[in-house]
Order: sequence, then structure tokens, then C-alpha cells
Amino acid sequence: MSMTDLRLPRRVELARRPTPLQYLARASERWGRGHRLWVKRDDLTGCLLSGNKVRKLEFIAAHAIDHGYDTLITCGGLQSNHCRATAFAGAQLGLGVHLLLRGERPQQGEGNYLLDQLAGARISCYPKHQYIEQLPQLFADWQAHYQATGRKALAIPTGGSDGLGAWGYIAACEELESDLQEAGIDRAHLITASGSGGTQAGLTLGVELRGLPLTVWGVNVCDDEQYFLDKVAADAADWQARFPGLPAVHPAPRVLDGHAGAGYGVAGPEVFALIAELAALEGLLLDPVYTGKAFLGMTRELAAGRFDDCGDIIFLHTGGVFGVFPQGQGFDFGEQGQ
Repeated sequence: MSMTDLRLPRRVELARRPTPLQYLARASERWGRGHRLWVKRDDLTGCLLSGNKVRKLEFIAAHAIDHGYDTLITCGGLQSNHCRATAFAGAQLGLGVHLLLRGERPQQGEGNYLLDQLAGARISCYPKHQYIEQLPQLFADWQAHYQATGRKALAIPTGGSDGLGAWGYIAACEELESDLQEAGIDRAHLITASGSGGTQAGLTLGVELRGLPLTVWGVNVCDDEQYFLDKVAADAADWQARFPGLPAVHPAPRVLDGHAGAGYGVAGPEVFALIAELAALEGLLLDPVYTGKAFLGMTRELAAGRFDDCGDIIFLHTGGVFGVFPQGQGFDFGEQGQ
């Protein structure tokens, strides 16, 4: 099935596409247990608009512009990659951006929060309990505020993950099809970190729509398996409802549970050790919130024999490297450099 058959919605050009598929020879020897390990470098979709979020924002921003919105409101943690990407997408497109962030306002900005400030986003910080309990109302109140001032604000959910944002990785499956052909991969498991579920939903839909020989797995970095089974199904249902003329799909999401550690944004020493080892081994930088946990989970599942039915494993690098800096204290370099 071609993307023309899928009636791809309009998107604005924000991402550097296509991103490369890179073979990890030394990582394969270290963790592969006879498998070939590959990485889809979506950390290279841009600089400030890096990672998986920008693919979703290409479609979300086009929808906003086409429907007369002049402001984007979205939400996330203080170090949200999605919020940072939205802030810079808005700056590039001349749209206002308002971020609703979970946590107390830091005394000094760092990482993604600093970048949000530099991009000129309006930032409202809320204590965790208020954020969790009142987020829908906060969105509604701020939309009403902008309407009262003669503006029109689009509410974008966490991570840009819904039936509209799903198009980002439905479209990316066209790249993956070419990647498989060029690399001579007949069949593979595709592993992605799953935090808000939208990337996993788009990949699951796109793989089924295009009939790709890929099995998509999400490594949940928070919550549990059932949450993400439900979330991916909900995003797929929302996609089908928004675009009813498209082929019927029956996605079967798969989750590699048990690797979230103490919760979202909290990484144990084994995650930091893995990040440092891979960086020195392959020159590939992961982050402690998403990709570090997901890559570590992948290596554990490899060791347990989860993927013994297939010789190729593709890890989707969803970006997030700015999240390394606020958690730099988690690394232990011992005697190195002394």
C-alpha cells in the first residue's frame, strides 16, 4: 500500500528526513547474542526539534495552521522533550506556544526547560497533584482565556499522542520499508521507548497498513503493560474515527514490561551505566528517561531469549538527549580522567 493510498494529511516540513538506519557492530557483539542490532536514528530529525516528537508535530502544526489556530497549548514534565519541540516548532512557524508543566518552577532553567524559555514559550508550572487532577480543566481554562483575547488555541495532548499525531510514525513506515530493503533485512523486531504511547501507536498502525515484516514492541518507561495496551488501542481508535475513509486496521500492540524502574524520569544506576557504555562503544548517546531504559530493556529481553525467532533487531532512537544534562549526577566515572 502506498502513502498516496493512505491519503496522507498535509504536514509542514520540520524534520530532517529520512533518518539513517545504522548497524551497530560492536553493540551487536556486546549484547546481540547472535542477532544484528540496528538503530533508526530519529535523534537526527533535527537539532532543537530532535527526536520522535517532531514527526508528530509536522502533522499537528499543519492541522493548526489549516484550521486557524494561532497558539499551541501542550503539557508535560519540566524536562518534556515534546514541550521543547513544540516550543521551537511554534517559534519557527510564528505560532504562540503555552506549556503546562508538571512540577514546581525551577529556580534556574536547565535542559529542556531552559530551551523552552529560550524559544519564548509561555510556561505555567503546576504542583504534581494539581496537574494530575486538573489537567483537562487547565487546558479548557487556558483555551477560554485565549478565546477571550481574540486568539484561537489548539490543545495538544501529552507527547502529541492521539489520532492526529499518530500520522508521524505511520508516515515514517515508508522510510522503514526502504531501510529494510537497503539493509537486506527480511524480518525484524522493532523496539521503541513508549512514554505517551503515540509513537508506538503510529508504528503499529503503519506496519500493519504497509504490511511490513516488522514486529513492533514498546518498552514502557512508566505505568504498566495494560496501560500501554489500552493507550495504543485508544490512539488507533481515535485515528480511525478522525479519518474514517481509511482502511480498517486491527492493531495488536506489544509491550516489553518490567523495565520502567522506579517510575517516569527516575533511572537506576544500571541505566546510567548502559548509557555510558554504549556512548563509549558506538558513539551513540541515549537519555535516562526514555531511550536508556528502552535499550537496557532490549538487552535484557535479548538475554532472556525473547527475540530468538529473528536475527535482526532495530532500536528506534527517539531522541531526548537534552534530558542527559539535568541528570548528569547519575553517572559514575570513578577514576576516569584523574
